[in-house]
Amino acid sequence: MKIIIIGFDGQLGTDCVALLKDKHIVKTPTLKELNFLDRDLTLSYLDRQHADVIINCAAYTAVDKCESEVDLAHTINAKGPEYLAQSCQNNGTRLIHVSTDYVFDGMKEVPDCYLETDDVNPLSQYGRTKLAGEKNVLSGCDDHAILRTAWLYSANGPNFLKTMLRLAVQDPKAARKIVNDQYGSLTWSYTLARQIEKLLTSEIQGIVHTTSEGYSTWYEAACYFLEKMEVPHNLVPCTTAEYPTPAHRPANSILENSVLKGHNISCFVDWKEDVDQFVQEYGKALLAKLQ
Repeated sequence: MKIIIIGFDGQLGTDCVALLKDKHIVKTPTLKELNFLDRDLTLSYLDRQHADVIINCAAYTAVDKCESEVDLAHTINAKGPEYLAQSCQNNGTRLIHVSTDYVFDGMKEVPDCYLETDDVNPLSQYGRTKLAGEKNVLSGCDDHAILRTAWLYSANGPNFLKTMLRLAVQDPKAARKIVNDQYGSLTWSYTLARQIEKLLTSEIQGIVHTTSEGYSTWYEAACYFLEKMEVPHNLVPCTTAEYPTPAHRPANSILENSVLKGHNISCFVDWKEDVDQFVQEYGKALLAKLQ
């Protein structure tokens, strides 16, 4: 199978490449070959490849910057998927497009989860641009899966857990406020990559929720991770109101993987189980980089 992975050098893209490169023909276009800021360049590259599947891991994910860089966010998060959908429709290619929990407003009471069929109402420009991307894929390409995921972490690139680790190692006594009233599911990008592998040839179409089982707050997640890493810290729980940001974030973005479960192909386990495995595999290396 020939697979194009867009955003191959990000957290999820890196894990997808590592998982698939020995089993398939994997193409990883650079920005000189494919760039969502250049529609013609993008379509020309894709039309030459005749791929079986395109996996779109690329996105403008700086949630707060999206508030001031709306045009750029819209181009990458909405127009880019539109170009991919157009090419996939013309070439008979399956499109696996990664989206976000931030398409929801978070008004459900915890522990109620959001289903794939629930109404969307994004609070931020990031969420709005990602929702526009979803709509462009839904309307532009027959063979697609739109994967809403959340709170990704990995050993590659910047993410919440690695930031918490770096700060704790730098100064374990420094009090650091971490939000304790936003709920979601920490999701290991490697597990999501494994799920994507199962969806390459699946008949599943449309929107699919793809996050770890269980949920926590950001504060609870950080504490659990650092304790598993055996790193002392002085994290302090705070409210969203005490930690204002340019972009509004949903208080509840817990997703239910109902489509995956309905087809009995879910790879996801409880978030703590994945964190345990992640620490076992990468903990020593992560600490070594900070010494």
